[in-house]
Amino acid sequence: MSQPNPGPQQIPVVVLAGFLGSGKTTLLNHLLHRSGGTRIGAIVNDFGAIEIDAMAVAGALGDSTVSLGNGCLCCAVDASELDVYLERLARPSTGIDVIVIEASGLAEPQELVRMVLASEHPGIVYGGLVEVVDAAEFADTRAKHPEIDRHLALADLVVVNKLDRAADGERVLDLVRGLTDRAAVVPATYGRIDPEFLFDCRPSEERIGQLSFDDLHDHTGEPSGAHTCADNGADNGDDTDRAHHGHLHTGYDSVSFVSEVPLDPRRLMGFLDSRPEGLYRIKGYVDFGPYDTANRYAVHAVGRFLRFYPERWKAADARLTQLVLIGSGIDASALGKELEACKSDAPHADEHGMWGVLRYVPEAEEGTPAPEEAQTVS
Repeated sequence: MSQPNPGPQQIPVVVLAGFLGSGKTTLLNHLLHRSGGTRIGAIVNDFGAIEIDAMAVAGALGDSTVSLGNGCLCCAVDASELDVYLERLARPSTGIDVIVIEASGLAEPQELVRMVLASEHPGIVYGGLVEVVDAAEFADTRAKHPEIDRHLALADLVVVNKLDRAADGERVLDLVRGLTDRAAVVPATYGRIDPEFLFDCRPSEERIGQLSFDDLHDHTGEPSGAHTCADNGADNGDDTDRAHHGHLHTGYDSVSFVSEVPLDPRRLMGFLDSRPEGLYRIKGYVDFGPYDTANRYAVHAVGRFLRFYPERWKAADARLTQLVLIGSGIDASALGKELEACKSDAPHADEHGMWGVLRYVPEAEEGTPAPEEAQTVS
């Protein structure tokens, strides 16, 4: 049987949306200064002839920014035109690791997401919709613009910003949670959220807690099962930031899962299909054992978006499943137990067991190869 062909390394494209004045540019600037060695490219869309937001980030981005002024991105261009801008930023020579599209405050997030998903550029992958909310103005904004409710329902991650200015921050957080559809809701002041919510930072020094993909490539340690790292509370300002060397307190939880026993694809898909509210990101590698002895599967999930990417095992690779789950308000212990239940040491593969996974392999979506051709059965 033939195997799925690993595709090229893909750059996640994150759509950053939110009403006028919610703090999108502040959040983007924060990410730029907290990215470590990660290189961010940005498409900044100002609604007006003077590109204020683009100027605000240009110093940090240099030639890694594309500015679209005097119009709303979701109205001004179509998917093919967006591909032109994505192509400019996704060229290997730029060395960019993640692309952020900062929409204008009047953009329609659904259209922006549709444009990214419709992109034919093989070097990019949808990285999720981040909606920024001004906690202090939320009630008034929602009354004047009821479409905000629809935007929140579409989001994968909601940043409730300016909590320090809100009269009743907890009430706003509860209200936003009630308007989202399984999205992670993260409190923030001055747009300060942990970059790990959006992309994998390249650590330039020893870090504590959340694993990055660089960590997942390090197979020198012994498998440790599932464990958690949680940081809760609001950011307390620059002094706290410096004291923690970039380890920001943003109310997120992470679960790290390592297994020497392969996972059963049906069980894993059952877990992914029922993943709980607030679980924003899943990343890592899965060993399906006898279902595909030639490949491991890189998994990329953000909100409700899911993709698998087969990668050939190398002779030096330890055959492990390594996953990191990131969310807000998740039950880390329960998630670890659910992943444990996905293990299977059966020596033979169910003939149709991989079909659920292959639905989310890009090549399989295009019909090449077909599921029965891509499956390995021992």
